[in-house]
Amino acid sequence: MVSKAETVEHYLAELPEDRREAIETLRQIILRNVEPFVEERMMYGQICYVIPHSVYPEGYHCDPKMPLTYAGLASQKNYLSVYSMCTYADGPLQDWFREAWTATGKKLDMGKSCIRFKKLSDAPLDVIEELFRRTNAADFIAYYDANKPKKK
Repeated sequence: MVSKAETVEHYLAELPEDRREAIETLRQIILRNVEPFVEERMMYGQICYVIPHSVYPEGYHCDPKMPLTYAGLASQKNYLSVYSMCTYADGPLQDWFREAWTATGKKLDMGKSCIRFKKLSDAPLDVIEELFRRTNAADFIAYYDANKPKKK
């Protein structure tokens, strides 16, 4: 479910109350734990947290005009999603995250960076909070630089 909202406030306002409360809870977890220079904005029809060009001038390698996406948050048709680029593929936090989530007894439904759950109670919020507490933009940038496709 891709939103056409241009602001985070508009995105939140268009959600049903239960989804809005869940997304707002997740949003506050992310905002409490990312560095102050990480910007919250709407991109790709969802709430994104990006490393601005002032910090990482190269931007996203597929489209250098875009800032480097660090995390995201969305209310999809059938689930809620938290996107953590630090868990992407074999990201530096993926093994820890999978083990920590599984240890809670809750079912993990995860893609490359997308963590999906139907309702907020299906997600161990303390594990999500710890993920973003452990996430460091400088470490992510180093990992990103080491793993992005090489220019031809």
